Amino acid sequence: MDVIRKVNLAEKFSLIHEYRSPKVAGELNGQHVKLVKMKGEFIWHHHELEDEMFLVIKGNFLMELRTGNIEVNEGEFIIIPRGVEHRPVAAEEVEILLFEPAGTLNTGNIRNDFTRDTEVI
Repeated sequence: MDVIRKVNLAEKFSLIHEYRSPKVAGELNGQHVKLVKMKGEFIWHHHELEDEMFLVIKGNFLMELRTGNIEVNEGEFIIIPRGVEHRPVAAEEVEILLFEPAGTLNTGNIRNDFTRDTEVI
């Protein structure tokens, strides 16, 4: 039988000290629940096979899309469908919960200095 555990988001976010480096906080049905702190600009990218959900736990950020930008505030989430090019930008530190298929590369179709391997927190 699998161990059932609860996750304290504030505690887990306090362990994250690097921006733009998602950490796996849970897994279910082949999906990862990831936590990430972000500040500044990410890169334009897309995911060929995966949809992504961004839930803002603390702060806010701008999701830049080629069709227009969407501000996502604390307590709100946005789902980016597969294939849609996007770039998250945060003027101030923001805490985000990501929900996406296991194995999703944080930089999607691009590998560069922002690319991070999956790490469990």
